[in-house]
Amino acid sequence: MLVRSKALTLNSGGYTVNNKLKNHIFLGVTMRNMTRVLIITAICFLGIGCTTQEGYQASSSLISDSLEAWECYLEDPEAKVQDVWYIEDGVLICSGKPFGYLYTKRDYGDFVLKLEWRWPPGKKPGNGGVLIRMTGEYRIWPMSLEAQLNAGNAGDFWGLAGYRLSGPAERMRTSDHQEFGKLTNLKKTKAFEKPPGQWNTYEIIAKGATVTLIINGEEVNRATGCDLNPGRICLTSEGSEIHFRNVVVTPVNTEFAPQPTIYRHSVFISNTTSAY
Repeated sequence: MLVRSKALTLNSGGYTVNNKLKNHIFLGVTMRNMTRVLIITAICFLGIGCTTQEGYQASSSLISDSLEAWECYLEDPEAKVQDVWYIEDGVLICSGKPFGYLYTKRDYGDFVLKLEWRWPPGKKPGNGGVLIRMTGEYRIWPMSLEAQLNAGNAGDFWGLAGYRLSGPAERMRTSDHQEFGKLTNLKKTKAFEKPPGQWNTYEIIAKGATVTLIINGEEVNRATGCDLNPGRICLTSEGSEIHFRNVVVTPVNTEFAPQPTIYRHSVFISNTTSAY
């Protein structure tokens, strides 16, 4: 009340705010509002590239003008990486031979991976895949969960070398392979691949024990009970030329998401290959 009484003057028997003080109060309120806006804006800008309210970290493109975001394992130790994997006009081209894969330099646990792939125009489509949560030794094929790209079967899951997953019994089958170990297959629910030469989109959402596959905007598979070990993301070379572009991974900011880890290239040789 003391402050208010000093700010008032008598006018026609009633109280009114002094014009000079009125302008001062208005200016003060405006400055405070501007300060708040600047603070909120700064917080928003600082948040870009870190995390969002949805819990996602900054997206990271895995294809630039080089393969610096990747390491490579090839079954033939004499083969040159640039003869198998190379970039032309922003497109990552895989010749398909020899067998092997590119793998990320860090582990990913929970993430959203988006990419585009196609079979080259005028050539017969073949085999390929995206491996996630890959762990263990570098070999053909490592322990991982594969999001299948084989022509006609894109959207299938394969648990390789004992990788565990679950799904509806009518779409699941398991087998024991002498070289590749226990294999678990979960068939897709529907086919949404485009003809060879046309680009397809793949969205792979790994969150906890559930992994979801979306092809060209349609969910085609969902696995539950998946092994939770963080691991590398791989693009495979399986005997057929295949093209990739716009490969972007967005880690999910959860307790399961690991800290970045750098891996050096190791050589493990397998003399036998098989298309499963």
